[in-house]
Amino acid sequence: MSICYSEEEAGFTLMDLSIASALALTSEASRTTKLKQEAAVLELEKRGQKRVRFGNEMEKLEKAVIRHCRFLRVRADKKALRRKQAHRFQCALKLPNSSAARRGAGQYKNGVRIDPRLAPAGKYRMKSEFGMLTLDISRCSLEDSAEYSVEVRNPYGEAYSFATVIVRKYYGKESGFDSEIYKRSLRDLEANFAYGLKPVFSREKEPFTLFCSFTSDLQEYQHDICWFRDGELLKDSDRRQIKCVDREASLTVSCACKEDEGFYSVRIPTHDGHSEQRAYVFVRDAAAETAGAPGSPLSVQCHNVNKDSLVLSWVTPSDNGGSPVLGYFIERCEVGTEEWVPCNDMPVKTCRTPIVGLEGGKTYQFRVKAVNQAGISNPSKASDPVTMTDPNESKRVMNIPYDDGMRTIAVSKDELEPKITIPLPPTNVRASEVREDYVVLAWDEPDPRGKEPLSYYVEKSIAGSLSWQMANLDIPVNCTQFAVFDLAKGKSYCFRVKSVNKYGVSEPSLPSEPISSGEKIAPLPPPSQVLTFRDTNTSVVVQWNKPKEEPLGYYLYCKEVGTDEWQTVNNKPLQCNRFTVPGLKTGKEYVFCVKCVNEAACPSAPRGFALLSCGKDNMTIGWKPPRRKGGTTLLGYFLDQHDVSEVDWHEVNIKPIAQRVYTVTNLDEGHFYEFRGYAMNVVGVGKVSEPSDVFKCEEWTMPEPGTNEIEVGVDEEGFIYLAFEAPEVVDTSKFIWTKDYEGPPNPDRVQIVDKDDKSKLILKYATERDLGTYSVEVTDTDEDISASHVLTPEELDKLRKISQEIRNPLIELISGWNIDVLEKGDVRLWLEVEKLSPEAELHLIFNGKELSSTPTHKINFDRANGLVELIIQDFCEDDKGTYTAQLKDGKAENQFTLALVGDDFDKLKAEADAKKREWKRKHGPHFIEQLQWKVTEECEVLLTCKAANMKKDSTFKWFFDSKACSDGQYDSKTGSGLLRIKKITAADKGLYKAVVSDDRGEDMTQLDLTKQAFDDILKELARISVLSASPLKVQPTAEGIKIYSTVKYYTDAMKATWYHNDKRLDAGGRLKMGTTMDQVWLHILDPTESDKGKYTLELFHGKESRKLSTDLSGKAFDDALAEHQRLKQAALVEELRAKVVRGLPDVATIMENKTLCLTCIISGDPYPEITWYKNEKVVTFQDRYKMEVKGTVITITIENVGSEDSGKFSIHVKNKWGSETGRVTVSVYKRGKEPKELRDERASV
Repeated sequence: MSICYSEEEAGFTLMDLSIASALALTSEASRTTKLKQEAAVLELEKRGQKRVRFGNEMEKLEKAVIRHCRFLRVRADKKALRRKQAHRFQCALKLPNSSAARRGAGQYKNGVRIDPRLAPAGKYRMKSEFGMLTLDISRCSLEDSAEYSVEVRNPYGEAYSFATVIVRKYYGKESGFDSEIYKRSLRDLEANFAYGLKPVFSREKEPFTLFCSFTSDLQEYQHDICWFRDGELLKDSDRRQIKCVDREASLTVSCACKEDEGFYSVRIPTHDGHSEQRAYVFVRDAAAETAGAPGSPLSVQCHNVNKDSLVLSWVTPSDNGGSPVLGYFIERCEVGTEEWVPCNDMPVKTCRTPIVGLEGGKTYQFRVKAVNQAGISNPSKASDPVTMTDPNESKRVMNIPYDDGMRTIAVSKDELEPKITIPLPPTNVRASEVREDYVVLAWDEPDPRGKEPLSYYVEKSIAGSLSWQMANLDIPVNCTQFAVFDLAKGKSYCFRVKSVNKYGVSEPSLPSEPISSGEKIAPLPPPSQVLTFRDTNTSVVVQWNKPKEEPLGYYLYCKEVGTDEWQTVNNKPLQCNRFTVPGLKTGKEYVFCVKCVNEAACPSAPRGFALLSCGKDNMTIGWKPPRRKGGTTLLGYFLDQHDVSEVDWHEVNIKPIAQRVYTVTNLDEGHFYEFRGYAMNVVGVGKVSEPSDVFKCEEWTMPEPGTNEIEVGVDEEGFIYLAFEAPEVVDTSKFIWTKDYEGPPNPDRVQIVDKDDKSKLILKYATERDLGTYSVEVTDTDEDISASHVLTPEELDKLRKISQEIRNPLIELISGWNIDVLEKGDVRLWLEVEKLSPEAELHLIFNGKELSSTPTHKINFDRANGLVELIIQDFCEDDKGTYTAQLKDGKAENQFTLALVGDDFDKLKAEADAKKREWKRKHGPHFIEQLQWKVTEECEVLLTCKAANMKKDSTFKWFFDSKACSDGQYDSKTGSGLLRIKKITAADKGLYKAVVSDDRGEDMTQLDLTKQAFDDILKELARISVLSASPLKVQPTAEGIKIYSTVKYYTDAMKATWYHNDKRLDAGGRLKMGTTMDQVWLHILDPTESDKGKYTLELFHGKESRKLSTDLSGKAFDDALAEHQRLKQAALVEELRAKVVRGLPDVATIMENKTLCLTCIISGDPYPEITWYKNEKVVTFQDRYKMEVKGTVITITIENVGSEDSGKFSIHVKNKWGSETGRVTVSVYKRGKEPKELRDERASV
């Protein structure tokens, strides 16, 4: 027994381990003890018996090694003793390759048997695999410290082994052998597969090799390489050789047979478990001697082996040679000879038949040949050798252990039998196997049997006849089994058996139950839904649905498209329903088909044993049916029970149990029991099941109907009934029904039907009038038999619902009305119900009128899948309303309504219109990039979009608030559109659109720059402008000193704030603040000494800000103040200086003989001197020239002008601060000769 636990270990050197082993070896057993044990084993082997014993010598050695390692470890480093609080403990025990030993195993904690059901979920897990019994304990705690032991038993003896587990508290990280560093180092060193296994194609009688190589040398713990075929561990044999050299491993089969076909896998151990590679080996049929002959059968097996007969079975070949297989020839060979002797003259038509006339004690092998019209196949692989022995012999031998279980004495029960002359008759004559062409009879030996050898006579009689005749005229029966052939079809026979010894013949046994020959086995339907998926360029994955009745396997066939020849893919039946077919030709197309291999066989084992109820000395057991019934009807089940405190299993029933529930009696209260079962069909009894869980026999109850209870239900026609069954009735018995203990029920409301031992009261109407207490009594019986039942309103309601479902069955809804909008905007309405028959009817009603399928309203009705579908094109207001699908399939009907009105309709129509527009949009010119804005570093706002699928005649237009924009751009090469806003203002708020169109359709993209989007643009402008703001500049002015910063584009989002010596400034008084589109300024009017200091401008963009500062003090302030005063004085002078403010035009044109008036406004302090000039000469005001002065308004008048008055006139004003001249050109023209300038001016107006 080896122990693995996740205790922390300090790192050991090789020297430490060597010392620990040497110390441990000093405590080995003495040499005398070893010699005694070896002598006992040799003696047992000489007697032909194999007894298993598990001593604890190796365990003692292991424990000593661990103890001394711990001693060395603690001395080296006490701090290395650490454990996890929750870890996994595992103990493993090597068992013999015996199912009996594994089933008899029990595991204990401190002497108490471990029951996983009584522990927390997942705490204990027990496994028995590859001869290894394992106990896993999860989430270990201090309470798990205990002595754990295991006991195993089989017919040859028992064994015991134990281990002590100590769980300590966790104090720190892992170290030593449990550390992650150590584990990772092992992972880095371990070898793995260099590449995967590849499929192998071989042929019968030819060798094949599977080969794999590894990435590095195998570690010491990786040398245990295992090969498997279909999950079965393979070992070396005379035909099979397994090698592992350096970095390579191989499996070679020297002479292949079809039984060698299958999934092969190779597995190497790794630190985390194991690594595996898998491939399929195909074994083709060898060439037949006759062209067109079928392939050879396979899997020849022997069953029900007796002293002189057995039953032989095999599997039909996958390749029939092109014509159906007509039957099979069987040959036998006595081991030690090379002579094969035919067993049948005429071909056997089934794949199972009895073989009689064999000699007891001899060993035989069998093989089978298939035959069709073309000829006979090659022989199958020979069966395993089988020795003809009496199966009852082993039951007549007792093994008595002695010498502390080291030896046994075999005693034959024959020596203990009383002396009997004339034997007793056999018992329990029955049919153990029933087929179309034979019946196998079986019976039990008489008890007591007597010491003399027995043989038997078998007699048969047609059922109901008293005439008996011998059934074994020329075949002596030396065992308790006999095959009967050539029974007449349609007739039933009874059989009886007589015992014969040297003293005489016994009385005949009791006749068997009537037995008829079996019916012909109907073939299973082929698998459905065969699908293929491409795997690689030379392989295809084929998948199919399993039939309801699971077959023995599947044969797969393929055919290249364009050819007529089907090729077999596999020659051994597949157990899966998904298979990868390799070796195909690239570029070729193939068709695949699948065939069920379903020749009737014994059923597989029942499963899922459960304890339904338990009494003091009985248990009611239930189970599930076998997965494979063997291609025929199940006849019943046999049960075995096993007290875990004993070795042997005991049969529970002699006759098969028809139901899957059975009460096992005569059990011991408080004992633990296991159960197993066999299923039986007409072929025979199948394999034994795995043992059930261990159940304790202790009383507990579970609600179950009594045997004499009134059954209430609904019959097939929907009538509610009350039924009572009484097996104790006799011919004169009667069933008497009463209602409410007042007399018989009203015959107008009920009908009573009596048949055999059952009476049925049927309610004709089942209304509230039928509520009450119903009683039934059976007359003329030994005991009073009666029962009653109260029919309550609640129960009646449930029964009436069931009745309604039976009388008016509803088609089951799987998925109610669903709505899909398809790509083009079509609307799909669909629902799914259960699968319907081809005769099912559909009526689709829309707003009270039945719809028929049209191009715009297409109706699809898939009966096989239960799909109802309506596809509506151009979904519009006319499609608003209710849709009702009325379905009828035989009696079953149902209807389902969908209301498309109100918001539901509006939302659906909007979605359909949107998808329709989207579909049309994508098939004409359309935008692939929607309209979006972008702010450049120059603070320009760019609106961009991009169109696709444009033609030469496609147009691209820009709009602002529904008005065309002429300044928008479009690049026809790239499809890009651009609208540039150089300086955005509030006037640019609005809705921008870009539209593309041509004869295929139109698409539009728009951008709303009225709310959030406009604010976002201003924020982005603020960000760029704040980052672009120039350092503060100082500019003296006539009014004061101006401090300013230039920006690229000012917006209110920048929140300009001024500070003087870190104190915030507000506008007012001598301080003025303002902004322009490109400037932020502060104007200090009439500056004084108090205005000196540091000035700071703070600008914001979002939550971030930027500060600009300048120091206006010292020389900077003095210079600015001086320049201000200068500018102020200059401004004053400019204000007082004589000036011509306004009034004179540049040119004055007038027709002759008219009066010309020239007026202007002057200013100046003191009042300026005024002088007029004509052509640089002073004008004298007399006669026609006059000047009028009214304050600052000066007017000169020229009467009756003539051509001599044309010229350049000017006014000169002058005072002490300065002077200024205003000029005008006067042009006089004659009547009728209007100057060109005047004509052009009038024409433009």
